[in-house]
Amino acid sequence: MLGLGFSAGLPFLLVFSTLTAWLSDAGVARAAIGAFGWIGTTYSIKVAWAPLVDRLPLPLLDRWLGRRRAWMLVGQVGIVMGLLVLSSLDPATQLGTVAATALFIAFCSATQDVAVDAWRVEAEEEALQGVMAAAYVAGYRVAMLAAGAGALWLAELGSWSRAYTVMALLGGVGVVTTLLAPEPDRAEPAPLEGRTRRERLRSWGRSAIVAPLSAFGRKHAAHLGLTLVLVALFKVPDIVMAGMANPFLLEAGYSKGEIATLAKVLGFGATLGGAAVGGILVAHRGVRRSLLPGVLGLGLSNLAFAALAWHGEPDPGGLAAVVLIDNLSGGFASAVFVAWLSSLTTPGYSATQYALLSSIMTLPAKLVSGFSGAAVDWMGWPLFFVGTAALGLPALLVAMRFGSTDPGEQPT
Repeated sequence: MLGLGFSAGLPFLLVFSTLTAWLSDAGVARAAIGAFGWIGTTYSIKVAWAPLVDRLPLPLLDRWLGRRRAWMLVGQVGIVMGLLVLSSLDPATQLGTVAATALFIAFCSATQDVAVDAWRVEAEEEALQGVMAAAYVAGYRVAMLAAGAGALWLAELGSWSRAYTVMALLGGVGVVTTLLAPEPDRAEPAPLEGRTRRERLRSWGRSAIVAPLSAFGRKHAAHLGLTLVLVALFKVPDIVMAGMANPFLLEAGYSKGEIATLAKVLGFGATLGGAAVGGILVAHRGVRRSLLPGVLGLGLSNLAFAALAWHGEPDPGGLAAVVLIDNLSGGFASAVFVAWLSSLTTPGYSATQYALLSSIMTLPAKLVSGFSGAAVDWMGWPLFFVGTAALGLPALLVAMRFGSTDPGEQPT
Protein backbone atom coordinates (compact mmCIF):
# COMPACT_ATOMS: atom_id res chain seq x y z
CA MET A 1 0.00 0.00 0.00
CA LEU A 2 2.91 2.35 0.69
CA GLY A 3 4.39 1.68 -2.76
CA LEU A 4 1.07 2.12 -4.53
CA GLY A 5 0.40 5.30 -2.57
CA PHE A 6 3.78 6.62 -3.73
CA SER A 7 2.95 5.75 -7.34
CA ALA A 8 -0.41 7.51 -7.12
CA GLY A 9 0.99 10.61 -5.45
CA LEU A 10 4.01 11.20 -7.69
CA PRO A 11 2.32 12.59 -10.82
CA PHE A 12 -0.28 14.70 -9.02
CA LEU A 13 1.98 17.62 -8.03
CA LEU A 14 3.92 17.34 -11.29
CA VAL A 15 0.83 18.42 -13.24
CA PHE A 16 -0.44 20.67 -10.46
CA SER A 17 1.43 22.81 -7.91
CA THR A 18 5.00 21.90 -8.98
CA LEU A 19 4.05 22.59 -12.58
CA THR A 20 2.57 25.96 -11.56
CA ALA A 21 5.89 26.82 -9.91
CA TRP A 22 7.66 26.02 -13.19
CA LEU A 23 5.13 28.14 -15.10
CA SER A 24 5.56 31.04 -12.67
CA ASP A 25 9.34 30.74 -12.94
CA ALA A 26 9.01 30.87 -16.74
CA GLY A 27 7.01 34.12 -16.57
CA VAL A 28 3.60 32.71 -17.51
CA ALA A 29 0.69 35.01 -16.53
CA ARG A 30 -1.30 34.27 -13.35
CA ALA A 31 -4.57 33.77 -15.25
CA ALA A 32 -2.95 31.16 -17.49
CA ILE A 33 -1.38 29.42 -14.49
CA GLY A 34 -4.77 29.26 -12.79
CA ALA A 35 -6.34 27.81 -15.94
CA PHE A 36 -3.99 24.83 -15.63
CA GLY A 37 -6.14 23.84 -12.67
CA TRP A 38 -8.73 22.65 -15.18
CA ILE A 39 -6.36 19.86 -16.16
CA GLY A 40 -7.26 18.39 -12.80
CA THR A 41 -10.83 17.82 -13.99
CA THR A 42 -9.40 14.70 -15.63
CA TYR A 43 -9.37 13.16 -12.15
CA SER A 44 -12.97 14.29 -11.74
CA ILE A 45 -14.34 12.55 -14.84
CA LYS A 46 -12.47 9.26 -14.45
CA VAL A 47 -15.78 7.66 -13.56
CA ALA A 48 -16.48 7.77 -17.32
CA TRP A 49 -13.91 5.02 -17.98
CA ALA A 50 -13.88 3.38 -14.54
CA PRO A 51 -16.35 0.70 -15.74
CA LEU A 52 -13.73 -0.37 -18.28
CA VAL A 53 -11.18 -0.76 -15.48
CA ASP A 54 -13.72 -2.85 -13.57
CA ARG A 55 -14.74 -5.14 -16.43
CA LEU A 56 -12.42 -4.93 -19.45
CA PRO A 57 -9.56 -7.49 -19.49
CA LEU A 58 -6.37 -6.19 -21.10
CA PRO A 59 -4.87 -8.63 -23.62
CA LEU A 60 -2.00 -10.68 -22.16
CA LEU A 61 -1.60 -8.40 -19.12
CA ASP A 62 -4.87 -9.52 -17.54
CA ARG A 63 -3.87 -13.17 -17.61
CA TRP A 64 -0.35 -12.39 -16.37
CA LEU A 65 -1.08 -9.84 -13.64
CA GLY A 66 -4.83 -9.88 -13.02
CA ARG A 67 -7.38 -7.12 -13.69
CA ARG A 68 -6.31 -4.58 -11.06
CA ARG A 69 -2.55 -4.82 -11.55
CA ALA A 70 -2.79 -4.85 -15.35
CA TRP A 71 -4.58 -1.50 -15.38
CA MET A 72 -2.20 -0.07 -12.78
CA LEU A 73 0.78 -0.99 -14.95
CA VAL A 74 -0.68 0.60 -18.09
CA GLY A 75 -1.30 3.85 -16.22
CA GLN A 76 2.18 3.86 -14.70
CA VAL A 77 3.95 3.34 -18.02
CA GLY A 78 1.95 6.22 -19.52
CA ILE A 79 2.93 8.49 -16.64
CA VAL A 80 6.63 7.77 -17.10
CA MET A 81 6.46 8.42 -20.84
CA GLY A 82 4.53 11.65 -20.33
CA LEU A 83 6.98 13.00 -17.76
CA LEU A 84 9.89 12.31 -20.10
CA VAL A 85 8.17 14.31 -22.85
CA LEU A 86 7.32 17.14 -20.43
CA SER A 87 10.98 17.35 -19.36
CA SER A 88 11.95 18.28 -22.93
CA LEU A 89 9.54 21.23 -23.25
CA ASP A 90 9.82 24.98 -22.53
CA PRO A 91 6.65 26.56 -21.05
CA ALA A 92 7.68 30.02 -22.20
CA THR A 93 7.49 29.02 -25.88
CA GLN A 94 5.55 25.71 -25.88
CA LEU A 95 2.75 26.37 -23.40
CA GLY A 96 0.12 24.58 -25.48
CA THR A 97 2.24 21.43 -25.79
CA VAL A 98 2.99 21.57 -22.07
CA ALA A 99 -0.75 21.69 -21.36
CA ALA A 100 -1.49 18.78 -23.70
CA THR A 101 1.28 16.66 -22.18
CA ALA A 102 0.15 17.47 -18.65
CA LEU A 103 -3.38 16.45 -19.65
CA PHE A 104 -2.10 13.09 -20.93
CA ILE A 105 -0.18 12.49 -17.68
CA ALA A 106 -3.28 13.38 -15.68
CA PHE A 107 -5.35 10.90 -17.73
CA CYS A 108 -2.87 8.08 -17.11
CA SER A 109 -2.64 9.05 -13.42
CA ALA A 110 -6.43 9.07 -13.05
CA THR A 111 -6.60 5.62 -14.69
CA GLN A 112 -3.99 4.33 -12.26
CA ASP A 113 -5.96 5.84 -9.36
CA VAL A 114 -9.10 3.93 -10.34
CA ALA A 115 -7.23 0.62 -10.25
CA VAL A 116 -5.28 1.44 -7.07
CA ASP A 117 -8.44 2.51 -5.23
CA ALA A 118 -10.14 -0.75 -6.20
CA TRP A 119 -7.06 -2.74 -5.17
CA ARG A 120 -7.00 -1.05 -1.74
CA VAL A 121 -10.68 -1.66 -1.07
CA GLU A 122 -10.52 -5.31 -2.15
CA ALA A 123 -7.18 -6.22 -0.57
CA GLU A 124 -8.39 -6.01 3.06
CA GLU A 125 -11.63 -6.15 5.02
CA GLU A 126 -13.55 -3.00 5.98
CA ALA A 127 -12.24 -2.98 9.57
CA LEU A 128 -8.70 -2.40 8.26
CA GLN A 129 -9.58 0.30 5.72
CA GLY A 130 -8.56 3.06 8.14
CA VAL A 131 -5.08 1.56 8.45
CA MET A 132 -4.92 0.98 4.68
CA ALA A 133 -5.95 4.59 4.10
CA ALA A 134 -3.25 5.84 6.49
CA ALA A 135 -0.61 3.74 4.70
CA TYR A 136 -1.86 5.02 1.35
CA VAL A 137 -1.67 8.63 2.51
CA ALA A 138 1.84 8.03 3.91
CA GLY A 139 3.09 6.66 0.58
CA TYR A 140 1.24 9.40 -1.28
CA ARG A 141 2.89 12.08 0.85
CA VAL A 142 6.36 10.59 0.40
CA ALA A 143 5.78 10.92 -3.34
CA MET A 144 4.57 14.49 -2.89
CA LEU A 145 7.78 15.22 -0.99
CA ALA A 146 9.75 13.92 -3.96
CA ALA A 147 7.58 15.69 -6.54
CA GLY A 148 7.44 18.87 -4.46
CA ALA A 149 10.66 19.47 -2.52
CA GLY A 150 12.73 17.11 -4.66
CA ALA A 151 11.68 18.72 -7.94
CA LEU A 152 12.17 22.24 -6.55
CA TRP A 153 15.64 21.39 -5.28
CA LEU A 154 16.62 19.85 -8.62
CA ALA A 155 15.28 22.90 -10.43
CA GLU A 156 17.19 25.24 -8.08
CA LEU A 157 20.45 23.32 -8.52
CA GLY A 158 20.08 22.48 -12.19
CA SER A 159 17.01 22.92 -14.35
CA TRP A 160 13.33 22.05 -14.54
CA SER A 161 14.13 19.64 -17.37
CA ARG A 162 16.47 17.68 -15.11
CA ALA A 163 13.90 17.72 -12.32
CA TYR A 164 11.18 16.18 -14.49
CA THR A 165 13.56 13.59 -15.92
CA VAL A 166 14.36 12.39 -12.40
CA MET A 167 10.66 12.33 -11.55
CA ALA A 168 10.07 10.08 -14.58
CA LEU A 169 12.68 7.67 -13.26
CA LEU A 170 10.95 7.62 -9.87
CA GLY A 171 7.86 6.40 -11.69
CA GLY A 172 9.62 3.03 -11.74
CA VAL A 173 8.70 2.61 -8.05
CA GLY A 174 5.08 2.09 -9.05
CA VAL A 175 5.99 -0.38 -11.79
CA VAL A 176 8.06 -2.53 -9.41
CA THR A 177 5.36 -2.39 -6.71
CA THR A 178 2.69 -3.47 -9.17
CA LEU A 179 4.76 -6.42 -10.33
CA LEU A 180 5.39 -7.55 -6.74
CA ALA A 181 1.94 -6.90 -5.25
CA PRO A 182 -0.57 -9.76 -4.99
CA GLU A 183 -3.77 -9.59 -7.02
CA PRO A 184 -6.65 -9.34 -4.50
CA ASP A 185 -9.58 -11.71 -4.43
CA ARG A 186 -12.70 -9.96 -5.60
CA ALA A 187 -16.29 -10.71 -6.38
CA GLU A 188 -16.62 -11.25 -10.12
CA PRO A 189 -19.63 -9.58 -11.76
CA ALA A 190 -22.10 -11.79 -13.58
CA PRO A 191 -21.03 -12.89 -17.09
CA LEU A 192 -22.43 -11.07 -20.09
CA GLU A 193 -25.72 -12.32 -21.47
CA GLY A 194 -26.99 -12.42 -25.03
CA ARG A 195 -25.97 -13.93 -28.33
CA THR A 196 -25.66 -10.85 -30.53
CA ARG A 197 -23.16 -8.01 -30.13
CA ARG A 198 -25.96 -5.56 -29.29
CA GLU A 199 -27.32 -7.85 -26.58
CA ARG A 200 -23.88 -8.35 -25.08
CA LEU A 201 -23.20 -4.60 -25.17
CA ARG A 202 -26.50 -3.99 -23.41
CA SER A 203 -25.61 -6.64 -20.85
CA TRP A 204 -22.22 -5.01 -20.31
CA GLY A 205 -23.87 -1.64 -19.74
CA ARG A 206 -26.15 -3.14 -17.11
CA SER A 207 -23.34 -4.93 -15.28
CA ALA A 208 -20.63 -2.27 -15.61
CA ILE A 209 -22.64 0.93 -15.15
CA VAL A 210 -26.21 0.33 -13.97
CA ALA A 211 -25.40 -2.40 -11.42
CA PRO A 212 -22.66 -0.44 -9.55
CA LEU A 213 -24.83 2.69 -9.36
CA SER A 214 -27.90 0.73 -8.29
CA ALA A 215 -25.92 -1.12 -5.61
CA PHE A 216 -24.59 2.19 -4.28
CA GLY A 217 -28.06 3.72 -4.25
CA ARG A 218 -29.53 0.78 -2.36
CA LYS A 219 -26.72 0.75 0.21
CA HIS A 220 -27.08 4.47 1.01
CA ALA A 221 -30.73 5.06 0.17
CA ALA A 222 -31.56 6.55 3.57
CA HIS A 223 -29.02 9.37 3.27
CA LEU A 224 -27.86 9.36 -0.35
CA GLY A 225 -28.27 13.10 -0.99
CA LEU A 226 -26.45 14.20 2.16
CA THR A 227 -23.60 11.80 1.50
CA LEU A 228 -23.05 13.04 -2.06
CA VAL A 229 -23.22 16.69 -0.96
CA LEU A 230 -20.48 16.15 1.64
CA VAL A 231 -18.36 14.23 -0.86
CA ALA A 232 -18.64 17.16 -3.30
CA LEU A 233 -17.84 19.88 -0.74
CA PHE A 234 -15.24 18.29 1.56
CA LYS A 235 -12.06 19.15 -0.38
CA VAL A 236 -13.14 22.41 -2.05
CA PRO A 237 -11.05 24.80 0.16
CA ASP A 238 -7.93 22.65 -0.16
CA ILE A 239 -8.06 22.08 -3.92
CA VAL A 240 -8.94 25.66 -4.89
CA MET A 241 -6.09 27.07 -2.81
CA ALA A 242 -3.41 24.46 -3.54
CA GLY A 243 -2.75 25.37 -7.16
CA MET A 244 -1.77 28.95 -6.28
CA ALA A 245 0.30 28.19 -3.16
CA ASN A 246 3.67 27.92 -4.93
CA PRO A 247 3.13 31.02 -7.14
CA PHE A 248 2.21 32.94 -3.95
CA LEU A 249 5.39 31.86 -2.15
CA LEU A 250 7.59 32.68 -5.15
CA GLU A 251 5.97 36.12 -5.52
CA ALA A 252 6.33 36.69 -1.76
CA GLY A 253 10.11 36.44 -2.13
CA TYR A 254 10.88 32.86 -1.08
CA SER A 255 13.40 30.97 -3.21
CA LYS A 256 12.72 27.52 -4.65
CA GLY A 257 15.20 26.10 -2.14
CA GLU A 258 13.41 27.74 0.80
CA ILE A 259 10.07 26.47 -0.41
CA ALA A 260 11.51 22.98 -0.78
CA THR A 261 12.97 23.02 2.74
CA LEU A 262 10.20 24.74 4.66
CA ALA A 263 7.03 24.08 2.71
CA LYS A 264 7.84 20.52 1.66
CA VAL A 265 10.32 18.78 3.97
CA LEU A 266 9.02 20.29 7.22
CA GLY A 267 5.49 19.56 6.13
CA PHE A 268 6.30 15.94 5.35
CA GLY A 269 6.56 14.83 8.97
CA ALA A 270 3.51 16.89 9.89
CA THR A 271 1.49 15.23 7.14
CA LEU A 272 2.48 11.73 8.23
CA GLY A 273 1.60 12.64 11.82
CA GLY A 274 -1.77 13.99 10.77
CA ALA A 275 -2.48 10.89 8.65
CA ALA A 276 -1.56 8.60 11.57
CA VAL A 277 -3.85 10.49 13.94
CA GLY A 278 -6.62 10.32 11.35
CA GLY A 279 -6.24 6.55 10.96
CA ILE A 280 -6.26 6.03 14.74
CA LEU A 281 -9.29 8.26 15.24
CA VAL A 282 -11.24 6.41 12.55
CA ALA A 283 -10.42 3.08 14.23
CA HIS A 284 -11.55 4.27 17.68
CA ARG A 285 -14.42 6.72 17.02
CA GLY A 286 -15.67 5.69 13.60
CA VAL A 287 -15.25 7.39 10.28
CA ARG A 288 -18.35 9.66 10.34
CA ARG A 289 -17.44 11.23 13.69
CA SER A 290 -13.96 11.98 12.32
CA LEU A 291 -15.25 14.03 9.38
CA LEU A 292 -16.00 17.25 11.26
CA PRO A 293 -12.44 17.95 12.55
CA GLY A 294 -11.15 17.13 9.06
CA VAL A 295 -13.32 19.77 7.39
CA LEU A 296 -12.55 22.32 10.10
CA GLY A 297 -8.80 21.84 9.78
CA LEU A 298 -8.80 22.43 6.02
CA GLY A 299 -10.50 25.80 6.43
CA LEU A 300 -8.21 26.91 9.26
CA SER A 301 -5.09 26.08 7.25
CA ASN A 302 -6.22 28.47 4.49
CA LEU A 303 -6.68 31.22 7.08
CA ALA A 304 -3.09 30.60 8.16
CA PHE A 305 -1.98 31.31 4.57
CA ALA A 306 -4.06 34.51 4.66
CA ALA A 307 -2.19 35.62 7.80
CA LEU A 308 1.14 34.96 6.07
CA ALA A 309 0.03 36.98 3.05
CA TRP A 310 -1.05 39.92 5.26
CA HIS A 311 2.35 39.82 6.98
CA GLY A 312 3.91 40.84 3.68
CA GLU A 313 7.65 40.35 4.09
CA PRO A 314 9.27 36.89 3.74
CA ASP A 315 9.23 35.27 7.18
CA PRO A 316 10.75 31.77 7.43
CA GLY A 317 9.37 31.32 10.95
CA GLY A 318 5.87 32.30 9.88
CA LEU A 319 6.06 30.04 6.85
CA ALA A 320 7.17 27.14 9.07
CA ALA A 321 4.14 27.65 11.33
CA VAL A 322 1.78 27.80 8.35
CA VAL A 323 3.33 24.65 6.89
CA LEU A 324 2.83 22.74 10.14
CA ILE A 325 -0.83 23.79 10.37
CA ASP A 326 -1.51 23.10 6.70
CA ASN A 327 0.10 19.67 6.58
CA LEU A 328 -1.17 18.39 9.92
CA SER A 329 -4.73 19.24 8.91
CA GLY A 330 -4.23 17.98 5.34
CA GLY A 331 -2.80 14.62 6.40
CA PHE A 332 -5.56 14.11 8.96
CA ALA A 333 -8.34 15.07 6.55
CA SER A 334 -6.97 12.89 3.74
CA ALA A 335 -6.75 9.76 5.91
CA VAL A 336 -10.26 10.27 7.27
CA PHE A 337 -11.77 11.06 3.88
CA VAL A 338 -10.13 8.14 2.05
CA ALA A 339 -11.32 5.76 4.78
CA TRP A 340 -14.85 7.18 4.53
CA LEU A 341 -15.00 6.88 0.74
CA SER A 342 -13.68 3.31 0.95
CA SER A 343 -16.39 2.38 3.45
CA LEU A 344 -19.07 3.64 1.06
CA THR A 345 -18.20 1.22 -1.77
CA THR A 346 -19.53 -2.27 -2.51
CA PRO A 347 -17.13 -5.21 -3.17
CA GLY A 348 -17.12 -6.19 -6.84
CA TYR A 349 -18.00 -2.65 -7.95
CA SER A 350 -15.36 -0.77 -5.96
CA ALA A 351 -13.48 0.66 -8.97
CA THR A 352 -16.57 2.24 -10.53
CA GLN A 353 -18.09 3.39 -7.24
CA TYR A 354 -14.88 4.85 -5.82
CA ALA A 355 -14.18 6.60 -9.12
CA LEU A 356 -17.68 8.08 -9.00
CA LEU A 357 -17.14 9.34 -5.45
CA SER A 358 -13.70 10.77 -6.14
CA SER A 359 -15.06 12.44 -9.29
CA ILE A 360 -17.85 14.05 -7.29
CA MET A 361 -15.23 15.06 -4.71
CA THR A 362 -12.94 16.90 -7.13
CA LEU A 363 -15.14 18.20 -9.95
CA PRO A 364 -16.70 21.26 -8.21
CA ALA A 365 -13.35 22.27 -6.73
CA LYS A 366 -11.47 21.84 -10.02
CA LEU A 367 -14.02 23.86 -11.95
CA VAL A 368 -13.65 26.70 -9.45
CA SER A 369 -9.84 26.40 -9.24
CA GLY A 370 -9.45 27.29 -12.91
CA PHE A 371 -10.45 30.85 -11.98
CA SER A 372 -8.03 31.05 -9.02
CA GLY A 373 -5.38 33.07 -10.84
CA ALA A 374 -7.93 35.62 -12.02
CA ALA A 375 -9.33 35.76 -8.47
CA VAL A 376 -5.90 36.66 -7.09
CA ASP A 377 -5.55 39.41 -9.71
CA TRP A 378 -8.93 40.78 -8.63
CA MET A 379 -8.79 40.59 -4.81
CA GLY A 380 -5.14 40.07 -3.87
CA TRP A 381 -3.51 37.22 -1.97
CA PRO A 382 -4.89 37.75 1.58
CA LEU A 383 -8.55 37.95 0.55
CA PHE A 384 -8.08 35.06 -1.87
CA PHE A 385 -7.02 32.75 0.97
CA VAL A 386 -9.86 34.00 3.19
CA GLY A 387 -12.29 33.33 0.36
CA THR A 388 -11.04 29.77 -0.11
CA ALA A 389 -11.50 29.15 3.63
CA ALA A 390 -15.08 30.43 3.41
CA LEU A 391 -15.77 27.88 0.68
CA GLY A 392 -15.55 25.22 3.39
CA LEU A 393 -18.50 26.51 5.44
CA PRO A 394 -21.18 24.43 3.63
CA ALA A 395 -19.14 21.25 4.12
CA LEU A 396 -18.69 22.14 7.79
CA LEU A 397 -22.47 22.35 8.29
CA VAL A 398 -23.06 18.98 6.61
CA ALA A 399 -20.22 17.33 8.56
CA MET A 400 -21.76 18.62 11.79
CA ARG A 401 -24.96 16.78 10.87
CA PHE A 402 -23.02 13.56 10.29
CA GLY A 403 -21.15 13.89 13.57
CA SER A 404 -24.31 14.57 15.57
CA THR A 405 -25.82 11.14 14.85
CA ASP A 406 -25.04 7.89 16.62
CA PRO A 407 -23.02 5.32 14.62
CA GLY A 408 -26.13 3.21 14.08
CA GLU A 409 -28.28 6.10 12.89
CA GLN A 410 -28.57 7.46 9.38
CA PRO A 411 -28.22 11.25 8.99
CA THR A 412 -31.02 13.01 7.13
